Amino acid sequence: MYRRSRAALLRSINHLARRLARTDIKQKLVRRARAMWPMLVTLAFASVAHAQGTMDFSGATTLMQTFKTFAIYAGAVICFGGLIFAGIRMMSGRFQDAIPGLFGALFGAGVLGWGAGWIGSLTGQSM
Repeated sequence: MYRRSRAALLRSINHLARRLARTDIKQKLVRRARAMWPMLVTLAFASVAHAQGTMDFSGATTLMQTFKTFAIYAGAVICFGGLIFAGIRMMSGRFQDAIPGLFGALFGAGVLGWGAGWIGSLTGQSM
């Protein structure tokens, strides 16, 4: 019984050694593809980076001008809405209830000034 199990073990080791020694063409191709994969990805991105100089960004400036105009109008609406809300509360004598409206007006003024200025600075537009 010991001889039989030893012989079976030697046969399985021999079979494994032969299988490992024999490399298929498919395995070689897979190994080479894995080795070349980083280079192929790098070349793909390099070709895209070279094409970047031919892109036209005139539409982006128009889009940013639209965002800037929206920030100006939205800030004005928020600011005036907060002032109207605060004014109505103050006229009715509830000064503590008018404080959130005043903060809303302050927030609207921030959107109006800083928002439009920041968006304009992204595209180099003058204010």
